Amino acid sequence: MLPLMQLPLISTVWAALIAPFFVPQAPVVDLGYAKYQGVVNSKTGNVNFLGIRYAASPTGTLRWREPQPPQTTPGVQMADKQPNTCMQAGNGANTVSPFLPATNSFINQQPDPPPASEDCLFLNIAAPASGKGNHPVVVWIHPGGYTWGDAYHYSPEDLISNAGGNAVVVILQYRLGLFGFLSGQKVHDGGTLNAGLLDQQFAFRWIQEHISKFGGDPTKVALWGDSAGAGSIIQHLIANDGNTQPKLFRAGITSSTYLPPQYAYNSRIPEKVFQWVVEQTGCSSASDSLGCLRNTDVDILNQANNNITAEGFFGLLTFTPVVDGKFITDRPTVLLRRGKLNDAAIFSVTNRNESGRPNLVDPSIADTVKIPEYIANLWPELTQQQINQGAALYENASLGAPIDQAIAANSESVFVCPTYFLLRAMKGRAFKGEFAIPPAWHVNDLIYYFPNSIMGQQFSSPPFNNTEFRNNFAQSFLNFAISLDPNVKWDSKNTLPHWPRWTERGVTEMLFNKTESDKPVFQTVLTDAGLLRRCDYWESVGANSGQ
Repeated sequence: MLPLMQLPLISTVWAALIAPFFVPQAPVVDLGYAKYQGVVNSKTGNVNFLGIRYAASPTGTLRWREPQPPQTTPGVQMADKQPNTCMQAGNGANTVSPFLPATNSFINQQPDPPPASEDCLFLNIAAPASGKGNHPVVVWIHPGGYTWGDAYHYSPEDLISNAGGNAVVVILQYRLGLFGFLSGQKVHDGGTLNAGLLDQQFAFRWIQEHISKFGGDPTKVALWGDSAGAGSIIQHLIANDGNTQPKLFRAGITSSTYLPPQYAYNSRIPEKVFQWVVEQTGCSSASDSLGCLRNTDVDILNQANNNITAEGFFGLLTFTPVVDGKFITDRPTVLLRRGKLNDAAIFSVTNRNESGRPNLVDPSIADTVKIPEYIANLWPELTQQQINQGAALYENASLGAPIDQAIAANSESVFVCPTYFLLRAMKGRAFKGEFAIPPAWHVNDLIYYFPNSIMGQQFSSPPFNNTEFRNNFAQSFLNFAISLDPNVKWDSKNTLPHWPRWTERGVTEMLFNKTESDKPVFQTVLTDAGLLRRCDYWESVGANSGQ
């Protein structure tokens, strides 16, 4: 028998041997309707909760209805698997817009993702290893043109790292494409318009009620989205005529804001799309076409979803938000100009060459494109006079060959100018930046925010793999989310210079770039005056463009 004095020593040695293999048990969170047990990441110590249901399955009679609370589920559910993704479609691939009026003269390798399902209203949440409560909350809304995207591609732990462990991160899913944005008079009368946006708002209300159970402070919520995710933030800023109650967030962060046409729900194009859906699903002869669609097999609906999206003009999406008269009471540019906004601080970054990516502007038209024709296809409700005016602006702007002018027209009208519409509405309460690391295409910035996510792994490395750049750029978003000011930094090694607010008098923004010798560039610059004049044009035609 060993002497008693040696037993503590043996216990200490044994504890040291097993420590690397011991993973603490994650807490169980009681949401009232269900209990979920998370998983501790043994490398970071952060606690992950995957597949938290925040709303009932929007199937059957709940298709094109407002989201509903989940049903009660007994027992404890393990939150350790990625949730189903929402039903997906791609980008438009057509050489002409299917919405051009008939009289228009221009008509001449990654791991397998979770399965797609209508039952997809889930959240992924990560809480920092510190275990301290009352952390600021960052809610990520994925890109994808309101037609594709999911939570699976984005690890919330990446954002916790960029925040220095000072944030709880939520990544949400919402109904997409035909399932989230089918419009028309019959959807208005017998269902719900903008169902995907209502899913998002339902998730924000869920966060207000439950995020404190995960260590988050519901009074310190920042919404952050890229592309359609950023466009969603504009929608929630203007939602309910700028008077959403109770307040659901205190900050909005937009990366590459996407603002496609936002027509009245029963105008020509939404009604045309509804008719296509009815025709492709065999519901044309039904006395209740919406009821017929609710009874249609989901695979048939999703085939129509993909077919109609593919028929759209190259690079654009067909199923997008509409002016419904209730949740969204008018076009975004109108409400922004009127100051009809839910109060929030704003941080916005655009990419220098948003539409240079080949899947946004058809590369096959490089030698044949005519700018008036291109603008007409991009914005099919513009008048001939408006088309000619816009074409003249781009043809005389020293932007290069016609294909370069087309890329600029796409980039500025769809992504860049909507950001300046938002900045003007904020009247000095916003920060603006530009990501210019070549090629500075749309979503080239994502790898800096999500380097360890599936999305980040789709790139072999960042376009500029420099530690100082990576940290300064990615941390600026989280610094703003934490303190509403990118100049307040948690990392003493962050070298970003003072970042002034953007105002119409002092149009100053932060440039993120590099030199030819691969040195990081962080400097304040003035917004290009020519760009702002072109944005004035796009705002002036908003009644026809739908913005």
